[in-house]
Amino acid sequence: MIDKNQTCGTGQDSMPSMTCLIHVLEEWFGVEQLEDYWNFANYLLWVFTPLILLILPYFTIFLLYLTIIFLHIYKRKNVLKEAYSHNLWDGARKTVATLWDGHAAVWHGYEVHGMEKIPEGPALIIFYHGAIPIDFYYFMAKIFIHKGRTCRVVADHFVFKIPGSQQKQAKKVYGFSLLLDVFCAIHGPREKCVEILRSGHLLAISPGGVREALISDETYNIVWGNRKGFAQVAIDAKVPIIPMFTQNIREGFRSLGGTRLFRWLYEKFRYPFAPMYGGFPVKLRTYLGDPIPYDPKITAEELAEKTKDAVQALIDKHQRIPGNIMSALLERFHNKQKID
Repeated sequence: MIDKNQTCGTGQDSMPSMTCLIHVLEEWFGVEQLEDYWNFANYLLWVFTPLILLILPYFTIFLLYLTIIFLHIYKRKNVLKEAYSHNLWDGARKTVATLWDGHAAVWHGYEVHGMEKIPEGPALIIFYHGAIPIDFYYFMAKIFIHKGRTCRVVADHFVFKIPGSQQKQAKKVYGFSLLLDVFCAIHGPREKCVEILRSGHLLAISPGGVREALISDETYNIVWGNRKGFAQVAIDAKVPIIPMFTQNIREGFRSLGGTRLFRWLYEKFRYPFAPMYGGFPVKLRTYLGDPIPYDPKITAEELAEKTKDAVQALIDKHQRIPGNIMSALLERFHNKQKID
């Protein structure tokens, strides 16, 4: 048999330089099958190259993102400590609100314009419903952090049918219902809404609800139908209505619920089966309109129409129609609020 080292020279029968080097190393270190280890190492490099090139850089960014949110929370550590010392759930609310506020600031550069229009007393906030109402989560966080108030919200009935949202035993609350309880989400009825407002709290309602979330699109059409129950609530409670709209909310997340199939499924089962996509870090700005004061002479139909016009005015003033994801992303880098 020809010795391996004899083939590490020049000529037709000479081995490739890498193979020759491997054989030399085998002789030096007294290790056999070094070439197999080398081939396995090459295989691992080939397998993990996509991980190294694609995933690890984003993981680093993700860690930076978590660090920023942590610092955002730590900056308010004294406020959180005081909240926990008074009430367990107030401390939890303050912590979660700070977390969401940090996410809003980092991912969307979130802003609220018109916070001063919210009165010290009760008010009914009426808002346009995006595919996912993440803007309202951010808004609730802002209200709780800066005004120390919890904004109650009327949620769709399907939310209370999510597994875990009905697990109540011996006055203990578990699962998803814990989230609904702590953040004061209710499903009505009208009498309960009036009671909350008469108690001096803020209450938010999206008349379009899930139907608006699914069917509306980048044209930002309001899908309220003939709903006027919210107006009757404001009249019965004798409180002002504050219209609210968030710029670019449809560019952050979009729904395919406008197609015939998914509309039929929703109307049939009253459950949002439609797929959604997004999570884009677009610029989000929430605008609060001028309060519509209580007027004992106005009817629920008239007040509902007046409120709808007020929300539409905010859309017309602040939103590019049709919405554009790229433009909404670019707004993160300049202060221009609407492109005509």
